[in-house]
Amino acid sequence: MKKIGIICKPGRIESQEILRELLPFLRQKDCEVFVDDETASALNISGFSKEMIASLADVVIVLGGDGTMLNVSRLVAEKSVPILGVNLGSLGFITEVKRDEIIGAVDRMLHGGCAIEERLMLSASILRNGKKITEYTVLNDVVINKGALARIIDLETIINDHYVTTFKADGLIISTPTGSTAYSLSAGGPILYPTLESIVLTPICSHTLTNRPLVLPDNFKIEIIIKTISGDVFLTLDGQVGFSLQMGDIIEIKKAASKTKLLITIDRDYFKVLRTKLKWGER
Repeated sequence: MKKIGIICKPGRIESQEILRELLPFLRQKDCEVFVDDETASALNISGFSKEMIASLADVVIVLGGDGTMLNVSRLVAEKSVPILGVNLGSLGFITEVKRDEIIGAVDRMLHGGCAIEERLMLSASILRNGKKITEYTVLNDVVINKGALARIIDLETIINDHYVTTFKADGLIISTPTGSTAYSLSAGGPILYPTLESIVLTPICSHTLTNRPLVLPDNFKIEIIIKTISGDVFLTLDGQVGFSLQMGDIIEIKKAASKTKLLITIDRDYFKVLRTKLKWGER
């Protein structure tokens, strides 16, 4: 890995401070480095568009939080470029490397001391009047929810062409194992080990209390049909991209062709991550 892409969360002074140390280190290792345009401009060096970085780099280092990682994962997944995440945010389930660990982690990465962990992604298509109008790929989740003034929405759910139920709820979360510790967890969904090949359906504030989260194999196809007249229903992708839905729209969700490849330090302990991030055992 000699071609290193670096993408930072916009507007973070902390990223610039880190790069003033990291860039000389990488150049000493004879690495070719591609820094995103905005960050490069702040450092007065030549920059590259994020799309170009995805095409040029052998690996991408992300400086930011989980939101920045989600954005980059959608950018590089089709090109099978692995990502090393450095956490500059508050929680950081995906960006596991701490700021003070970055030089050591990058050195291990350059010398083969990191494993590649593949994470399931989902493809979500919207069909309207029998035609596909758009398609998205996500790492965390696909969420159907109502606006602030909308009533409970009706979501007819079909799995592998079999009718399951019509959820009457504030919404529905369709999550990957990576996303199981995000919105799905706060809505009462289970935590899945991140390398599992499964999909989780978690209703949001269901009108029927016996509606519980449902874990499915990743080769199942899920179809959600909007049965509510209100135009105040939205599809949200990874919490970052939104799309307004109409009555009769069909959201088709299945395993994506690509996977996100995360670089994980070999000594990483996922259960320690859970204990630390979720404060298990504390009083």
